[in-house]
Amino acid sequence: MKRRKKQNRAVALEYQPELDNAPKVTAMGKGKVAEKIIEIAREHNIHIHSDPDLIEVLSQLDLNEEISPSLYVVVAELLGFVYSLNAEKSR
Repeated sequence: MKRRKKQNRAVALEYQPELDNAPKVTAMGKGKVAEKIIEIAREHNIHIHSDPDLIEVLSQLDLNEEISPSLYVVVAELLGFVYSLNAEKSR
């Protein structure tokens, strides 16, 4: 019996504190669409974080939907990590 290769999946989040109450989903897809989301992120030097469990939860949201309060802690930790990486790059 052949095992099917699991398709790549991607979810993009955006957060503008002055405009948004919480981060929101701005893109999502699997296969070729996921590859394109990742390619665009790389072109714009956007941090890419691989977490299949988080992608599973985020992919259940609709586009432009804000994340639920139950995800605030994990996404806040991720954003904090990304901000610290960006600060190190700018030094």
